[in-house]
Amino acid sequence: MRIVADTNVLLRLVLADDPEQYATALEAVKRAEAVVVTNVSLCELVWTLRNSYSVSREAVAAAVSDLRATAHVVLDNAAVDAGLAMLRAGADFADGVIAHEGRCLGGGTFVSFDKKAVAVQANHGHPAQLLM
Repeated sequence: MRIVADTNVLLRLVLADDPEQYATALEAVKRAEAVVVTNVSLCELVWTLRNSYSVSREAVAAAVSDLRATAHVVLDNAAVDAGLAMLRAGADFADGVIAHEGRCLGGGTFVSFDKKAVAVQANHGHPAQLLM
């Protein structure tokens, strides 16, 4: 069976804070032929780890990297790279994913009121504009 993992399943796997749910999530992942992780779930995972659990940027980046390294996990590697680049630069993971997906859909310039997000995009050679 190919499964799509909801954010709460990913959180239990990363945090292992509920032994019963952790075991259930781990078993579902082990039994699956493939575990599909959407960009939305990744953004929710990172946001929740950072904001609800106060996990450091480094630990969150490691958790996402570990998830990606799991053999049968399917995700958008380019979007993950874009998100991790933003996260590691001190900006929001989701902004990197948003900018990446926007470019893939034919968008040109990333626009935002977020100074850090615009600066990181520009520093990575992507057209970006700060809205005032």
